[in-house]
Amino acid sequence: MNEEKIKEKIVLALDVEKIEEAKKLVDELSDFVGTFKVGLQLYCGYGLEIVNYILKKNSNFFLDVKLHDIPNTVQKASENIVLRGANFFNVHTTGGIDMMKAARYGADTMADKLGKCRPVILGVTMLTSISQEVLNSEFEIDKNVSNYAIKLAHLAKKAGLDGVVASALEVKRIKNELGDDFKVLCPGIRPKWSLTDDQKRVSTPNSAIKDGADYIVLGRAVTKDKNPKEAMKKIYNEIKEGEICYQH
Repeated sequence: MNEEKIKEKIVLALDVEKIEEAKKLVDELSDFVGTFKVGLQLYCGYGLEIVNYILKKNSNFFLDVKLHDIPNTVQKASENIVLRGANFFNVHTTGGIDMMKAARYGADTMADKLGKCRPVILGVTMLTSISQEVLNSEFEIDKNVSNYAIKLAHLAKKAGLDGVVASALEVKRIKNELGDDFKVLCPGIRPKWSLTDDQKRVSTPNSAIKDGADYIVLGRAVTKDKNPKEAMKKIYNEIKEGEICYQH
């Protein structure tokens, strides 16, 4: 896999405190990152300032706000997300098929109206912070966490979404059951040399890509490093070395 292909797969979560930190990361890492992810922390603090900054750098951005509301509200929100120029955004699959269809309709209608490419819409299955114990004990859902995630992925495809946000542990099954064209973005990605922090169901960049992940989300392993660019180079090398191992 060449570096351009690696770059396409990398999504960097700009989960930082200050707008200056986010801008610096965009400046330093735009050569390594295919898509910058703007989550609730940064968006609620700085809104369109960071979005417009990313767009001015000609980089893709993923608005990670995980819509979850009644269908009409989600449709209108999706229209506005397209107006803001997002290349990706996501919705919770647990909002149901009608809600997901509304997101698709709102986004596509607005994109067509503006003459823009339709955004990639991903359904969030199970957050990687949700363990088997949490699903069973706190939510009182008596199902295997991976099986439940796969069920939600099927609903997302039925609703017309482009793919899902899912743990790397589910990638193989999702691809096998829903097809290679159904996109999977994997959070909870940690290089071998990084801590797992608060996420329970994690994977390395190598493993996730080997199993078929279309996109991998990197975060604190890069953004909290003293030298983010060097951290990213290490991740690139880890992916390349892993690919060589797979071939052998």
